[in-house]
Amino acid sequence: MYLAPTGGAEDPGDRDGADAGAGAGAAGVGGCGGVGGDDGDGGWSGGDDAEARPVRGRAERRRTAKRAARRSRRSFLRELPVIVLVALVIALVMKTFLLQVFVIPSGSMEQTLQIGDRVVVDKFTPWFGAEPERGEVVVFKDPGGWLENDHKPSTDGPVLRNVKSLFSAVGLLPSDDERDLIKRVIGVGGDTVECCDEHGRVSVNGTPLDEPYIAAGNSPSRITFKVTVPQGRLWVMGDHRDLSADSRYHMGNPGSGTIPVENVVGRAFVVAWPLSHFGQLDVPDSLSSLPGRAAGSAAVEPVPAEPPLVMGVLGVLPLLVRYRGTRRRDGPVAD
Repeated sequence: MYLAPTGGAEDPGDRDGADAGAGAGAAGVGGCGGVGGDDGDGGWSGGDDAEARPVRGRAERRRTAKRAARRSRRSFLRELPVIVLVALVIALVMKTFLLQVFVIPSGSMEQTLQIGDRVVVDKFTPWFGAEPERGEVVVFKDPGGWLENDHKPSTDGPVLRNVKSLFSAVGLLPSDDERDLIKRVIGVGGDTVECCDEHGRVSVNGTPLDEPYIAAGNSPSRITFKVTVPQGRLWVMGDHRDLSADSRYHMGNPGSGTIPVENVVGRAFVVAWPLSHFGQLDVPDSLSSLPGRAAGSAAVEPVPAEPPLVMGVLGVLPLLVRYRGTRRRDGPVAD
C-alpha cells in the first residue's frame, strides 16, 4: 500500500506556481534600484530609499554629537589639573612682579576710596628703580607699630591651613598675617611737611596745598606738626584725615612718623571694582608741581585703630576656563 507524505500529495501545478513566485521574488531583489519589497501595504520598496536615508543621517548625527560631547567632557576633566597649575603660576608671577588687587577695609581714604573698593596696584615700575612721588596713593608694609597686634590664633586644621598658605602665596587669598596699609604720599625725602598755616592748610617746603581729595567736613589736620622727611623715607596721610592713623600719629616712632621707601609694595593706580567707582587714581596738580626742599620738628596724639589692607582675589582660573570654553565652541583654528 502506498501512503502519501503528511502534507499531502505534491501537485505539479503547485510546483510550477512556487517556481514562478520564486522567480518573481528574485526579479524583485535583482530589479533596478536595489532592494525591493511590498509596493504599498506597509512594506518598503526601492523607491523609498531616498527618503529613508536622510532619516538615518539625522539620527546618526545626533549620536555622533553626543559621543563628541562625552569625549569633550572627559578631555576637560583630564586637562583641568593643567589649567589649575597654569592659573597658579600666572597668579604667582602677577602678584610678585606685575599687578596685585587689594580690598579697602576701612574709611581712612574716603572719599577717594570707599570701604570694599578693589584697587589695582602697580608692582612693575619699582623694579626699574621708580620711587613714589608726592600725591600718589601707595600700598606699603607696616613699618612697625601702625597696626593692631591682636591676630586671633587660627582654628583651621593642618590640611586647610596648608591649602590656605599655598593660595595666599600666589595671591588668591589674603594672608592671615597681612600687614599692608594704603595712604597718599605728601612728602618725600628732604621735604619739610608742616601744619597748619594761617588758613589751616598743610604745606610742603613752605607751599600750602590745595587738597580737594580730603573727605567732606574734615580739616587738613587737627594735629599741628612740622617734620623734615629723611632721605629714603616718605610722609603719608589718609584722605579721611579725622579717621586715618597716618604719619601724624606715629611721630614718636623711629623716623618721626615717616615710612621707608623699601616698604612700599606699589602704587594704586585704578579703582577696578565696583564699576560704579571705576576710575583712575590721578596725582593732584598741587602736589605734582611742588618745588624743592626745607627743615623742621614734631608733636604726637593717640593712635586710632585701623585694619590692614586685605589682599584680593586675582580671578585667573575663571578667565582661563572661559577662554577654553570659547575655543571649544569656535572649533579649532587652521594654520
